[in-house]
Amino acid sequence: MIDLKILNRLNAPTAAERLAELRAILPETRFPPMVPQYINNHIHTTYSFSPYSPTAALYAARMEGLCTAGIIDHDSISGAREFLEAAAIVGMPVTIGMECRVSMADTPLRGRRTNNPDQAGVSYMTIQSVPHDKIDTLNMHFRPLRAERNRRNRRMVEKINALLPDVRLDFDRDVLPLSMHQEGGGVTERHLMYALAKRLTEQSGRGTDMAARLEKMGLRLSEKQRAQMLDQEYPFYEYDLLGILKSAFVPEIYVDADRECLDLRDLVEMCEDIDALLCYAYLGDVGESVTGDKKAQKFEDEYLDELFQCLEEFGVRAVTYMPTRNTPAQLERLRGLCEKHGMFQVSGEDINSPRQSFVIRAMEDPQFANLIDATWRLIEHEKTGKPIV
Repeated sequence: MIDLKILNRLNAPTAAERLAELRAILPETRFPPMVPQYINNHIHTTYSFSPYSPTAALYAARMEGLCTAGIIDHDSISGAREFLEAAAIVGMPVTIGMECRVSMADTPLRGRRTNNPDQAGVSYMTIQSVPHDKIDTLNMHFRPLRAERNRRNRRMVEKINALLPDVRLDFDRDVLPLSMHQEGGGVTERHLMYALAKRLTEQSGRGTDMAARLEKMGLRLSEKQRAQMLDQEYPFYEYDLLGILKSAFVPEIYVDADRECLDLRDLVEMCEDIDALLCYAYLGDVGESVTGDKKAQKFEDEYLDELFQCLEEFGVRAVTYMPTRNTPAQLERLRGLCEKHGMFQVSGEDINSPRQSFVIRAMEDPQFANLIDATWRLIEHEKTGKPIV
């Protein structure tokens, strides 16, 4: 996490102000050397959910020694131009894209859980290396889908209020102001939980009273979670609380996504039309969590061969994955299937929390050199139009 005062400056209200602050900060900034292995193509910003504006995300990535970075927001690419301008100011190569959900209803995987913890039959995919002259085209395509998602968000707020009647959230008053919806940003379940975290903090404060409130609500706190709730000085206290609430309440209040999800064939066609790279985002079954913070859950591993056949048949040409998340056996199998089916491999690990590092240490392993090369191909495609695959 970068210095809090700098973060606040780079999170100023408007993009113009944020970029002006970046220019003002640069003469006083001493960046570390860029590390060739440090890349991350999956950085969320305030245009989906994150403590970082696009400008702050770029600055934070550069401060951790990344040699390149990529913006990925849910249902939105509205932060891309700011990200690109911040990168030009700093002198850092970048790539842009977005993340969305797709209906698998018209595929052989209809009704099966793939990479979505909340809903079977709907998969997460990323749209990588978007040509810069297609940003507006892509964003306009997702505008009505963001509106559909907000209709569903309102229904989930109603379920929160029914479940916790002493909280009483209002979507327009308590949730939307936490987002960048007015500038084309996406609103996610994390925004709902962040609004809930803020309301609970208003009502109960921090520390032992909050821990007691959560336990009274039926939550069993781990030692780590209890320590976080007792740390009253942490500046992002409500982010920690959000994480606790998300695990406990999203399964209770979740409303299935439907009209906001494109069919796979339509999404493939759209990406071909704008010359962007559509990637399936591999998740992988979780047994004993590699990172220590994931619940045991089964995803697509049981029918991964069938999934790859489906992706190839429908015209998906790439897979993105997170080396830190998965076991060596999972990665070996995944990479083998990518080679078998001619899938381009992309990497990036979600950044949406202040406790996370932008650095993917696994990239120091020579076996992942292809993922570093892939990043530069994404960047070159955006600059020159040279085919990626």
